[in-house]
Amino acid sequence: MNEAADRSSVRHMKWWGWGVDGVGFHHEDKPGFAPFVKFAVGLDLDTAERASEPSFEDLNVPASNATAEFTEALTAIVGSDNVTTDDMARVVHTYGKSIRDLIRVRGNAILRSPDVVIYPADEAEIQAVVDAAVAANAVIIPFGGGSNIAGTLEPIPGETRTIVSLDLGRLRRVIDIDTDSGLARIQAGSQGPDLEEQLNQQGWTIGHFPDSFTHSTVGGWVATRSSGMQSDKYGDIADIARGMRVVRPGGVLVLRPLPSTSSGPSVREMILGSEGRLGVITEVTVQVHRIPAKRDVYAYFFPNWKTGIATMQAISESDAAPSITRISDSRETSFSLATSKDRKGVSKFMAESALPGIMKAKGWNLDDICLSFIGFEGSVSHAKHQKSLVDDIVKKHGGMGVGTGPGILYDQKKFDTPYLRDFLLDMGAAGDVSETAAPWSKLVGVHEAVYAAAHGAYKQLGNDGWIMSHMSHSYHSGACLYFTFAFTFGDDPIAEYNLVKNAIQQAFVDNHATISHHHGVGLEHSPWITEDISAEGVKIMAGLFDSADPNKNFNPGKIIPS
Repeated sequence: MNEAADRSSVRHMKWWGWGVDGVGFHHEDKPGFAPFVKFAVGLDLDTAERASEPSFEDLNVPASNATAEFTEALTAIVGSDNVTTDDMARVVHTYGKSIRDLIRVRGNAILRSPDVVIYPADEAEIQAVVDAAVAANAVIIPFGGGSNIAGTLEPIPGETRTIVSLDLGRLRRVIDIDTDSGLARIQAGSQGPDLEEQLNQQGWTIGHFPDSFTHSTVGGWVATRSSGMQSDKYGDIADIARGMRVVRPGGVLVLRPLPSTSSGPSVREMILGSEGRLGVITEVTVQVHRIPAKRDVYAYFFPNWKTGIATMQAISESDAAPSITRISDSRETSFSLATSKDRKGVSKFMAESALPGIMKAKGWNLDDICLSFIGFEGSVSHAKHQKSLVDDIVKKHGGMGVGTGPGILYDQKKFDTPYLRDFLLDMGAAGDVSETAAPWSKLVGVHEAVYAAAHGAYKQLGNDGWIMSHMSHSYHSGACLYFTFAFTFGDDPIAEYNLVKNAIQQAFVDNHATISHHHGVGLEHSPWITEDISAEGVKIMAGLFDSADPNKNFNPGKIIPS
């Protein structure tokens, strides 16, 4: 058995919400937040009663069906400290962190949990675990940080076989860095802060910073085709991940970190986004970059959404190469301003008097303004040149820059958004997200169609719900649109959530957009997979899964509906 640290060193989020115990969203220092929430969803935070922390003792956890013989076989591989049928460990590994997940786990509605949770120390132990599980015809669900919000981690309720949650948390080292090539070998269980700290110590960065960065893993990023906030410069994980090692029954799939290859259909692309259905990712070789000498995020305002989108498109088509191009629509802009902390003195005057005065003088309607963040990094001269190129484009489109102050706040808050989901749920409201991507020519139409679909769903619920959006992750041909929606619950939270979420997803495929840009498919988005990739595409994908995993031992039911 490997002598690495045992499972007690593995960090998990709290079983009932995002992040660790004691950390959450607070609005008391944000004077505009309570009025905004009352306006947006009709929820009065001054009078609403916040739910208390749920009690684990009140949960009805399905009993483990792992036999003593099977558990002993796993224990022989990893040691008694690294295999458990404990109820708390099994609940932590049951769901991800979507609103549906949190409603069910808080509402004592766990229909199926993993039967046993195992924490191997290295690839050899993972191989032995996989071989033992397949021999016993058990189900294997790989587990990274548990941050997924698409239903990728959820056991199928009707599954009668033993379910093993294979936690990669002990595999969290940066193994080595090829400094000549800028390639780093990283164990798949490495969470964002772990790997970035290890890279930074040697002067490198991966440049991949998804919203879930603090609690997600490099293996999870690959398994769901993740995107980071700086993908305009560094690319999505599909661009960053160059090589992989994947444990399968009887052997390891090895994909070397080649810059390019013409070796038939790309097996690397098959693993990207496979959500554990083709094996257990144990190691990823990623492209890394030297830490830039300069990094700044600047804020810009635009008079309206269409102008802002046109500006982002112009930047994507230009010689400028910023690391971030993000613009919020007017609704998300109003939300961002409402979540700002209380200002004083000059800062208060500039934000609440001077800046609105300048906008009014320009003839802008303050209800339509859109806030944008654009990042620049590299050498001092490079970053300065990139900013000058962008400033010219912004000026040509009638926008205005307001400096780095808001950008600093954006950097400070960029990983805090998921905590808002928990806060709203505590107060009796849903707050969740759906994201997509579409060509530039379709973006404005998709935006309008999704708003119409969401408001139509709210009308069916008899509810004054809220929706807002931002554009991010620019490409030459299009961009990602990221929607956040919220509403107060009635008597059936899951059904009400499904009504709104389904309307949004259907609006995506009806308007030339994809079902997901970077959250994956899982169970939540799988009903639209045929409309996304065509019936023939589903046949090819199903054929891949069936041939690679004929007995459906690896995370069955995900991506392709069972």
